[in-house]
Amino acid sequence: MLKECQTHGYFRAEKCPVCNDEARFLMSDEEIDKLGRIMAGILRHFPERFDLDMDDHGWVNVYDMVNAIKRKRNQFHWLRPHHLVAIVDTDPKGRYQIDDKYIRATYAHSINVILDLPTDNIPERLYYPATEEEADMILENGLRPTDRKCVHLSLTKEDALVASAHRDANPIILEVDSKKAIEAGNVIKRAGKTVFVTNEVPAPFLSKLQ
Repeated sequence: MLKECQTHGYFRAEKCPVCNDEARFLMSDEEIDKLGRIMAGILRHFPERFDLDMDDHGWVNVYDMVNAIKRKRNQFHWLRPHHLVAIVDTDPKGRYQIDDKYIRATYAHSINVILDLPTDNIPERLYYPATEEEADMILENGLRPTDRKCVHLSLTKEDALVASAHRDANPIILEVDSKKAIEAGNVIKRAGKTVFVTNEVPAPFLSKLQ
C-alpha cells in the first residue's frame, strides 16, 4: 500500500520505514497497480485516448492528466496530483519524472519522443536479455529497437533477468561494452534506476555473457 509520513514523505509499506509511524493512507496495492497501468499507457503509448497534449520530450501537465483520468475512469474520482507524485517518488524502477507541473515516463515509449536524459556516469558494462532464437542474430547484426523506440539495457545481469521474465524464463544474457560503444560515438542515456536507453548497439560491442 501507499502511505504518506508527514516527516519522511511517501512510502510503500504498512508503517514508515524511518520512524515506524502508521502515517496517512493514500492507495491500496490494487489501486497502485491499476493507476500505474493507466499512467504507463498515457505517458508511453496513447495520450490522445485521454485527450491529453504531450510535448516533444514526453511531458504532460499533471493537473490535466489527473482530470482526464477522473473523467475516463470513474473509480478514480478521488484522484489528486499528490497521488501521482507519490507513485513517482516511490516507484522502485524510477520509471517516471515529475518536474514542477509536468510528468513523463523515462523509457519504454512506443510513440516518438525526444528523451533529454542524462548521459553521464554510464557503467562500463550493461546487459540485455535475448531469446535463444534471437541471440546469434543480434550478435551478428547488432541490437536495434523492436516494439519500442529505443533499445533498453539493464544495469546488472540480475536486472536483465527480471526484464525478460515476461517473455523468456531462461534468456541468454548479452553483455554490452558500453564504454567502447560511447567512445565510438554511440549515445547511452540513464532512463531509470536500473534502465539505460540507446538508439542501437553495434555488433562489435556485444558479447554473450558466459
